[in-house]
Amino acid sequence: MIKWLFKWLLRLAILAAALVVILLLARNAILRVYLEHQIRAQTGMDAEIGSFSVGLAKPTVTIRNFRLYNPPAFAGTPFLDIREIHAEYDPAALARHELHITLLRFNLGELDVVKNQAGQTNIFSLGLSASPKKTSGRAGESFTRQTGLKFTGIDVLNVSIGTARYIDLNNQRNNRTQTIGIQNCVLKNVKSPADLGGLAAFIALRSGDFFSSLSDRKNSGPGILKLLGR
Repeated sequence: MIKWLFKWLLRLAILAAALVVILLLARNAILRVYLEHQIRAQTGMDAEIGSFSVGLAKPTVTIRNFRLYNPPAFAGTPFLDIREIHAEYDPAALARHELHITLLRFNLGELDVVKNQAGQTNIFSLGLSASPKKTSGRAGESFTRQTGLKFTGIDVLNVSIGTARYIDLNNQRNNRTQTIGIQNCVLKNVKSPADLGGLAAFIALRSGDFFSSLSDRKNSGPGILKLLGR
C-alpha cells in the first residue's frame, strides 16, 4: 500500500512539474489571449497582439504588433497599430505596490482617425480628446483604483510615431494620410500627463494642421475643408 501510494505521489509530482513547465513555456501565449479579452471587456474594442512576453530573469514586459480596432459604430475599422511597447520596471517598487518604470519604449506605427456615417469622429466619441490639464489629476487616481498600484513615474520614455490617417466612411475623397515621422524622441522623469507637453508640441509641429483642424471643428461638416487644407 505504501509503495503504491508512493508511486502515485511521485506521478502527481512529475505531472505537477510538467504542468509548471508547460505554463512557463506557454505563459506568454496565455497572457496574450487574456490581455486581448480584457481589452475587449474594458473598451468594447477588438484587439490583436502579435507577441507578448514577460521576462523571468529580468523585470521586462514587451508587446509587439498590437492592433486595436474601432467598435461597430465605426465599422470595426483599424484604430491603432502599435509596433512595440517595451517596459522595464523596478521590482522593489512593485513589492511596495508602486509602479516605477525605468524605461518605456513606445512605437506607434499608425493612428487612424475615423468619421462614421453618422458624422461622429472616433477620437471624440471614444473620449480620447481630453487635454492633459483636465486629466492629469484624475489619471493617477483612476490608475490606482483599477490596478491597486501607485504610479511613481517613468525614468526614460522613448517615443516613435509613424503616420496618422483620416478616414471618412461617407466620402473616401476626404481621406488623408499625414506622415509624422518621429523617431526615438526621449523624455526623462515623466510623472504626469503634464510632463508630455513637449512631446505634444513636437507632434503638433510634425503633423501640421492635421490634429488642430480636428480639434477646432470636431464633428462639424465644414471642418473637413480645413482638414484637407482647402
